[in-house]
Amino acid sequence: MPYRRTPKVQERLDAQRDAVLAAAMEQLAERGYAGCSVSAVAERAGVAVGSVYRHYPTKAALVVELFRKVVTREVEAVREVSERPGTPAERVVAVFDTFASRALKTPRMAYALLAEPVDAPIEAERLVFRRAFRDVVAQHVVDGVRSGVLPAQDADVTAAALVGAAAEVLIGPLTTGSADEVSGLRTFVLRSLGGSDAGHS
Repeated sequence: MPYRRTPKVQERLDAQRDAVLAAAMEQLAERGYAGCSVSAVAERAGVAVGSVYRHYPTKAALVVELFRKVVTREVEAVREVSERPGTPAERVVAVFDTFASRALKTPRMAYALLAEPVDAPIEAERLVFRRAFRDVVAQHVVDGVRSGVLPAQDADVTAAALVGAAAEVLIGPLTTGSADEVSGLRTFVLRSLGGSDAGHS
């Protein structure tokens, strides 16, 4: 007869899993992927290393779940701001303004999310993140083209190019602490869209 966990046992395991994930989030934000070892997470969570492995068979499995949690939060944040009143170009700019400002508040976490050398499963999550971010931007490009305020263009290509460019622009500030390179991002986005306000920063 298979073993069945009692509700109390399951509740305790769920609480332990939540504690491990919270500790991993803090560790990633402070030390990046390289510093997010299973032993460091276990120590921060106040559990044994074996307890971490009970929930996550590898470090990559732990960070994949962590990335999914962070990506969902970040995509929702930019989606929310992009739905505020404004022209399609203004909404796209708001997406990148929000993305950049949030990244600069947690630079180590953002660098891990965008560019730090990671294992293959985490790299796959990065692609999911970029596609989700691209889709938010692309929808507003489509709206702009449809309404005639933006020139005809492939919305997915434009959005993907802008997401890639924004990530590249942010790498410097995330590693040096200087936000100088970010100041031109808004102008670059507007010019890339080709709207009537492309000449304004």
